[in-house]
Amino acid sequence: MSLFRLNRLFNPHSGRALDVAVDHGFFGEPSFITGIEDMASVVGTLVRANPDAVQLTLGQARLLQSIPGKQKPALVLRADVANVYGNPLDSHIFSHHVPNAIEEAVRLDAVAVCANLMQLPGRPEIREANIRSIMALREQATRFGMPLMVEPLVMQDNAKAGGGYMVDGDTDKIVALVRQAKELGADLIKADPTDDIADYGRVIEVAGDVPVLVRGGGRVDDRTLLERTAAVLAHGASGIVYGRNVVQHPKPAGITAALLAILHEGADVDAALAIVERSAA
Repeated sequence: MSLFRLNRLFNPHSGRALDVAVDHGFFGEPSFITGIEDMASVVGTLVRANPDAVQLTLGQARLLQSIPGKQKPALVLRADVANVYGNPLDSHIFSHHVPNAIEEAVRLDAVAVCANLMQLPGRPEIREANIRSIMALREQATRFGMPLMVEPLVMQDNAKAGGGYMVDGDTDKIVALVRQAKELGADLIKADPTDDIADYGRVIEVAGDVPVLVRGGGRVDDRTLLERTAAVLAHGASGIVYGRNVVQHPKPAGITAALLAILHEGADVDAALAIVERSAA
């Protein structure tokens, strides 16, 4: 792993990071691209809002990296694609990594690549495919000094969740999958919040010296989002990776500024909410 690259991901004062994920189109699910149809406009908005990083795919990364100047978010590159979010699911589900993802990440000047580690009830072949991908990416990531972010995803049973494999916030399941991500050689871990946020210290503990960034999941109201952010940071998380809660927000710049204030300045939830309210966009 190259610490030089991570120096561009984590804020030098707080040691934390906000990565805004806009890689949803990679998964082929129509509902995922609501609000991000015009990616050039979305990326432009995010650059002006200036989170620590933006997570993009191979086909969209140039929208960020072609912007001149050095005062812009770092790039995190999505390295795998799957079709596990449909409702109903396809008869055949899969997960594959981009074979040359690490070399592409180097060429695109990314600070990290991100790959899934999914636990789907009754579908162990997807977890096996993810493990094979992570091992292949790990070998190349070591060779090229590219940090590897692993995204453990514990999913609910599709039939019970109503389609789309909703996230399972069971603490024991998340802890076990996060530990497997560490054992597989993750340099960074992008993990779901537990149903009981008071348990999140267990996730941080089992990850050990690997920084944990917490996923945002589906859209929630601002106070819920900001309270959850403050809580996971208090338990030792090193940052957050939020997508729809930023890019589908009516004030993406405002919510980004609010999250950055909590992350880097230690602002409380009420102060962060006031930032959103004062924001014009």
